[in-house]
Amino acid sequence: MQKTYNNILNLLPQTPPFRFLDEILEMDVEGIKTRYRFRPDAFFYEGHFKGNPITPGVILLEACAQAGLVAYGLYLMSQEMDEHQIKNSLTMFTDADVEFMGIVRPGDQITVVAKKVFFRRMKLKVNVECTLDNGKTVLRGALGGMAVKQS
Repeated sequence: MQKTYNNILNLLPQTPPFRFLDEILEMDVEGIKTRYRFRPDAFFYEGHFKGNPITPGVILLEACAQAGLVAYGLYLMSQEMDEHQIKNSLTMFTDADVEFMGIVRPGDQITVVAKKVFFRRMKLKVNVECTLDNGKTVLRGALGGMAVKQS
């Protein structure tokens, strides 16, 4: 399988409005670096919080998981499987140990960097850091996931 950044993006199962990954900046067997800009009209800002919108922590965590587990996991799987086998797998988020350290507002752009801790038997663990364009870290920690065959 050709392992271009666009090929990996096209394999992502998440679609708008629940895709929080605009582009892959870097990717190799050691890790991935991605970028996403939060749209000011995103559905979750209206109620979180009215008059003072901020990006929910679970959405930041999802953005990190989509980059560090799903996109990066697809890349790693592509080293061992063909596209049909990959499309027959689903990446499942299994665990997180993260610290939230800042606020992301509507219109902010984040960069997610995930570094592989291990990838074996279709299980992936990464250390992840999410920063704003000004370099401020807003989330840091570890994420785990695994690929399972779809039935």
